[in-house]
Amino acid sequence: MTDELPPIEERRSEDHHGHDLIDPLGVAIVTVSSSRAEADEEGHEAEDPGGDEIASILDAAGHVVTVRELVADDHVRVGSTVSALIDREDVNLVVTTGGTGVTRDDVSPDAVSELFDRTLPGFGELFRMLSYEEVGSRAMASRATAGIVRGVPVFVLPGSVNAVRLATEELIAPEAPHLAGLATRHRFE
Repeated sequence: MTDELPPIEERRSEDHHGHDLIDPLGVAIVTVSSSRAEADEEGHEAEDPGGDEIASILDAAGHVVTVRELVADDHVRVGSTVSALIDREDVNLVVTTGGTGVTRDDVSPDAVSELFDRTLPGFGELFRMLSYEEVGSRAMASRATAGIVRGVPVFVLPGSVNAVRLATEELIAPEAPHLAGLATRHRFE
């Protein structure tokens, strides 16, 4: 999608505290929206403000968006898309946007969490705490979650641009390189 990444061995390092890092990260963005996916399948250019916001923030942080996908709110399609992206050599981070609410077709957290080898409950807790400061008690309706899948951090975000910006700027951009480094340490020791 953009610049080619050097091999992961060349992007592994440690920060000033000795913490493992992968920087820059190869990023996959998955937008979950039935209406946008339908428009895309019909040949209409589907707008993707949430995905665009994630890409912009992570690009500004020095990471490389290597792939973007648009899928309908379908449990199997969401899970299989994320699983396939995890296996790509150019993907060290997956961020999904959309489908985290409480309606019947909000399946992203359910589909993706089935893949988790390790959950990161602190992400959802921190995200809802920060969201509460912006939207009050409505923050409790978000089922945003995160975990590690086969050594790759995966974040499942709401579709709102404000929510995406909050999660990506405050939580994902600062911590994803370290999480990716820790999650793959065993491969390099």
